[in-house]
Amino acid sequence: QSFLFFLDTRFSDIELREEEGIPTEEFLESCYAIVPVLDKLGPTVFAPVKMDFVGNIKKINQKFITNKEEFDTLQKIVLHEVNAGVAQVRNSATEALLWLKRGLKFLKGFLTEVKNGEKNIQTAL
Repeated sequence: QSFLFFLDTRFSDIELREEEGIPTEEFLESCYAIVPVLDKLGPTVFAPVKMDFVGNIKKINQKFITNKEEFDTLQKIVLHEVNAGVAQVRNSATEALLWLKRGLKFLKGFLTEVKNGEKNIQTAL
């Protein structure tokens, strides 16, 4: 349970910028912090989840590093891609963010099941 607290603290430490949204760098750091947890949960069972998770983090980071000042929030990345007409293109940072959000939601649901006492991994999944 202690690692759940650690993860929760990581994301909740991110300070939202009033008008601009979620800081990209801090969000990506918090996501990267989850990767070792996936290994501990089950390197075999979670291998596809981890691969997908890391791939999506990298896609967002690749966009971020092209212009760290312009893309300092996730919202700015998405708005830029929407305006450029590439938000729905395969491998866009926007698509990666959507799948990363789904992965985080899935992981939260799984960890909630485990925290509530589910011992069977398949059932929890």
